[in-house]
Amino acid sequence: MNSETLLEDSRIENFSVMPAPADIKGEAPMSEAASAAVRAGREAVRAILERSDPRLFVVVGPCSMHDPVACMEYARRLRALADELSPSLLLVMRVYFEKPRTAVGWKGYINDPFMDDSFQIEEGMRRARRFLLDVAELGLPAATEALDPISPQYLGDLISWTAIGARTSESQTHREMSSGLSTPVGFKNATDGDLDAAINGIISASRPHSFLGINRYGRSSIIRTRGNPHGHMVLRGGAGRPNYDSVSIALAEQALTKAGLPANIVVDCSHANSFKKPEMQPLVLADVAGQIRDGNRSIVGVMIESHLNAGNQSIPKDLSQLKYGCSVTDGCVDWATTEQMLRDLAATVSDALKHRVAA
Repeated sequence: MNSETLLEDSRIENFSVMPAPADIKGEAPMSEAASAAVRAGREAVRAILERSDPRLFVVVGPCSMHDPVACMEYARRLRALADELSPSLLLVMRVYFEKPRTAVGWKGYINDPFMDDSFQIEEGMRRARRFLLDVAELGLPAATEALDPISPQYLGDLISWTAIGARTSESQTHREMSSGLSTPVGFKNATDGDLDAAINGIISASRPHSFLGINRYGRSSIIRTRGNPHGHMVLRGGAGRPNYDSVSIALAEQALTKAGLPANIVVDCSHANSFKKPEMQPLVLADVAGQIRDGNRSIVGVMIESHLNAGNQSIPKDLSQLKYGCSVTDGCVDWATTEQMLRDLAATVSDALKHRVAA
């Protein structure tokens, strides 16, 4: 063992070469139908943020994806509901492949698609792209959380809305990445409820940046961005307290205005806003709908964690024991509850939305 070996990669087990983004994309190329759906979804979210479209956008779906069969069944149901509610709501399916962890745990479908600690990331990326393509070909826009800064090179062309999570809103890496994403980006407030991380993230992402990354051919590259003008705030509660109430919304509006930013707010009905109790999400949404009905104009979207079946489950050693259509991460409301929540939301806000105009 020479001195160079001792000084470099001393804790690396091995390197496995990952196919380049262009190769993965070549295996599951963008179709015309998928391209149209992604483009329409992005344009609709941008129009909502710019106030030329008075509707709300709703990011709704499983906390994380682990079973593409169940999630595709969910996507078909959501697609059918999207047409019915389109006069008031733009439905965007939540498709989360990567899960941040406070300590340890399953890191998501891309990292470990077989849920057996085999970490077949190459296969996870292939399957994730195939799933997103299938969703887009239904005519349904998709949303995801950008956690790994390399993943957007593989999947970004199939995404219509991106979230930066509470743990990464302060990250320079994620702010730089967001400045180059082709989607609108929602920055969540910090886990302690602080709004500054999200506000500074929005400001930073709106500026041009230069940073190291990879290009579509997998080559290490200096990426130079133009800046993303469609950053906005996502309120998810923090430090065990909700921040979706009218006072918290007003404070967020004031903070955004003080920073010279548009008062565009998305409310996450899950996480600390529902005390991580999925059955409380309908109460959060009803409160938010009431605020819009009563004249609030800053709330432009909501997020809901929802699956075919309610609650969540631990990952068993025997994967055949997994309950179909039930989350393996945060708890979700079931499909029947989701339908009722969305129909109630549309009915409550439809008249108020007709009066929304660009400032």
